[in-house]
Amino acid sequence: MRLLVSGAGGMLGAAVMRAGDRSGHSLVGLARAQLDVTDAAAVRAAFNQVVETFGGVDIVVSNAGAAWQGRIGEVEEAVLRRSFELNFFAHQFVAQNAVRVMLAQGTGGALLFNVSKQAVNPGVDFGPYGLPKAATLLLARQYALEYGKHGIRANAVNADRIRSGLLTPELIAARAAARGLSEREYMAGNLLGRQVTAEDVARAFLYHATALKTTADVTTVDGGNIAAALR
Repeated sequence: MRLLVSGAGGMLGAAVMRAGDRSGHSLVGLARAQLDVTDAAAVRAAFNQVVETFGGVDIVVSNAGAAWQGRIGEVEEAVLRRSFELNFFAHQFVAQNAVRVMLAQGTGGALLFNVSKQAVNPGVDFGPYGLPKAATLLLARQYALEYGKHGIRANAVNADRIRSGLLTPELIAARAAARGLSEREYMAGNLLGRQVTAEDVARAFLYHATALKTTADVTTVDGGNIAAALR
């Protein structure tokens, strides 16, 4: 199967690529340094190049993102707009082109979105990040609703507290200190008391890549957080 990953240069994207390689998929990684996923024309051109080079695409992991912060009543408009460009519109551009290719192939496919626990369990000062992520969660379900009849599945993965470009060592240290916890206690602050890794999240994406009868699903990978659990 031909697997395309946006944001492949980050820790989580790289973990998905490694997991896909071990599973025998043909891999296409789109790193932010290679492609501006907020540029609709550039994304379309990139998919055209993928089709020309690999013959098509079967599984797309829309992963690129960044965590802008700010108190929602005071955050600058430009910050909020930049966050929506990357954390919502980029996912739409990737999914739109994936569907375009998949419909032409006529063989179905899988759209997989990296959402976040912020989409359902917002954190203080993380509104600029959580708002577009909430929109992206609904985007996944809209694709599931409208393209299921074509054999195209759309699912999301909600992760939390993953060491990555979003959750930097400095941010981990600050959050742990604010809660009076050690960094290990903070990172394992879930029902299972276990730290969640990028590899754990990658396995969730690979599960959905092969779950042929699952769509409109949101898989949570956070060690257990009742506040972020979906009904």
